[in-house]
Amino acid sequence: MEPVSHSPVLDERSRYLRRLIIRALAGAGRGHPGSALSLVEILRVLYDHALHYRADDPFHPDRDRLLLSKGHGCLALYAILADKGFFPATQLDQFCSMEGILGGLPERGRIPGVEASAGSLGHGLSLGVGMALAARIKQKKHRVVVILGDGEINEGSIWEAAMSAAKYRLDRLLGLLDYNKFQSWGPSSKIQNLEPLADKWRSFGWQVHEVDGHDVAALKQVLAPLPLTEGRPTFVICHTVKGKGFPFAEHVAAWHHKSNIGPEMVSMMEKALE
Repeated sequence: MEPVSHSPVLDERSRYLRRLIIRALAGAGRGHPGSALSLVEILRVLYDHALHYRADDPFHPDRDRLLLSKGHGCLALYAILADKGFFPATQLDQFCSMEGILGGLPERGRIPGVEASAGSLGHGLSLGVGMALAARIKQKKHRVVVILGDGEINEGSIWEAAMSAAKYRLDRLLGLLDYNKFQSWGPSSKIQNLEPLADKWRSFGWQVHEVDGHDVAALKQVLAPLPLTEGRPTFVICHTVKGKGFPFAEHVAAWHHKSNIGPEMVSMMEKALE
């Protein structure tokens, strides 16, 4: 499938959240910028318009649950959690330091707002299925949202969880795919082609929708009224650009992870957002 067209201009809020990511990268000198930058608008719309949460009470029983299964994209999650007041933005300056709470992967119990620790890929959807089943047993109405990476869904555990979600008709479960079409080593189409991707998820019993993952208005339209179909889990394929916002990093696998990020590279990133 050809990628859908992408919004060419980032508004001020999207640029601001990317500046928070730069702030963390500058403090640590390393991180996964490409994997975070493709997530910004997805997380922005979820936290600005779709999720029920309380920053002053992160484990409020009636909150919606969000699991970042592609945990290496955590810089985008940290940026939005800091923006929403789950923890002070000064923590971004201590990303990956012994003094701070923000590690290279999200950690439950250490970082306010993180629902599940992440690291090994392929686990998040199974956790989401369990949470959605628990909510049904307890007669709760909150939603469970799992954000996946396209490289991650090469894992067989994802498809086992997908079958289980459809079997149990978990319509409060939402899967969101950050489909930036690049993995750590190169294009997903060459490493393990996923197409026809939408048809695969439909065949597993999910209601499927596709959207430009950087189009805020389109994301709001899709994510606000979920679930889309009673009795079926929902899967939204978000067509994104790896490294979105930094032209020199877009569609470049080398920006999946970067080490030795110094002042010159930070300045280059900041100028890209001007």
